[in-house]
Amino acid sequence: MSRMIYSGSKSFQAPRLESRPWPQGHGGPVLEIGLVNNMPDSALLATERQFVNLVQNAAAGRSVRIKYFSLPSVPRSTLTQDRMRGQYRGLAELENSTLDALIVTGTEPKAPKLRDEPYWNEFKTLVDWAAENTKSTVWSCLAAHGAVLHMDAIQRRPLKEKCSGVYEGEVLAKDPLLQGFSAPLQICHSRWNTLDAGELSRAGYRVLSQSIFAGVDTFTKNVGSQFIFYHGHPEYDEASLLKEYRRDVTRFLNQERENYPGLPHGYFDAALEAGLRDFRSKAESRDVNATLENFPELAPRAGLAQDIGSTADQLYRNWINGLFESVSGETGMTAKA
Repeated sequence: MSRMIYSGSKSFQAPRLESRPWPQGHGGPVLEIGLVNNMPDSALLATERQFVNLVQNAAAGRSVRIKYFSLPSVPRSTLTQDRMRGQYRGLAELENSTLDALIVTGTEPKAPKLRDEPYWNEFKTLVDWAAENTKSTVWSCLAAHGAVLHMDAIQRRPLKEKCSGVYEGEVLAKDPLLQGFSAPLQICHSRWNTLDAGELSRAGYRVLSQSIFAGVDTFTKNVGSQFIFYHGHPEYDEASLLKEYRRDVTRFLNQERENYPGLPHGYFDAALEAGLRDFRSKAESRDVNATLENFPELAPRAGLAQDIGSTADQLYRNWINGLFESVSGETGMTAKA
């Protein structure tokens, strides 16, 4: 495939593609969205459920058809391959599909450099295909890193510690994608790398929200398709980071990682954090009582589910509304609280 030429955009408005007949649903068009789910086996089903719930809720009764894809070179167990067979399709099937939009997830990194990941060549093809064949594509976390690297050679920057937790993203620009937000966005982040806001801006990306502690949050670029990048995980539910934290603690206890994981920011209440710090102290000193059987019972702080859920619902409602306006000519659409 030939190298694409990309250009910047000032606001979210899904571009119109060549007209085609739309399948009719309940009194209107059917929105066709592909979910390219590259998450590791342990998170595949949860990710599928989270995105499907978000899209269906955002559609508010309008017809949306979701099709499932995954890059074939993402490593999978035999059990997961059997689970995906008949439901998930590969890159070849994606390239022959007619879709209005895509949602693309990342996966747990295996190599220090993204260009050395086993799926890199397929991922580049996916980016170019999405630019030419969708009205809009959402790139989630590691997928956002990969897309900006391929398009503009923007390198992610390693962090000293993992960015994990719920962070407030301050709205920096007025945009239909952020319509309805009167307070900072509350978004889960889970990553070992970051992107520089200045470098993104110079390459034509528009940073819409940013966190004091987590850095760049939401940004966009019009590349023929309207690309939307979430540096975090708006789709995460209240249990997602909890499971990741417990997984990382388990890896430390099993001596599969050198450093004990930090507490997710803004995730647990003060009493639980105190208990978790005490357990960490014992684990790092190799206390015999520092076992999973004695690990504190985890629960997110009060109100966390509502905080992150309302942010995610509004973001995806605004995105879906924009897509329906593009395919059906609906006017006067506003995001409903």
